[in-house]
Amino acid sequence: MNPQALHGHLDALLLAVLEGGPLHGYAIIEALKGRSGGVLNLPTGTIYPALRRMERAGYVDSSWSRVNGRERRTYRLTGAGHRALVAERTGWQEFSSTVGRFLGGVEPPHAPA
Repeated sequence: MNPQALHGHLDALLLAVLEGGPLHGYAIIEALKGRSGGVLNLPTGTIYPALRRMERAGYVDSSWSRVNGRERRTYRLTGAGHRALVAERTGWQEFSSTVGRFLGGVEPPHAPA
């Protein structure tokens, strides 16, 4: 998938993944890949800066833990993150419905002359 196609939607995707519960960064990347059937195979250099930006915005918070001797940062949605996800879903439904009117293959009714 063209990375530009994700422009403006990455945060919403990350919020949706975290809606299922707290995850560490690599698990987030794997969830994106798995839920998209392998289409969203995004590099850490894309995901981690977005998570840090969302944390600064108050949509996620994080904590460090040790798993099998390795330090891992786990991310979880905040209340603001849940509200942002609701808004993102509403915006996406409106956007996809509008674009679908043009790209969906169904010709709109003609306006009266």
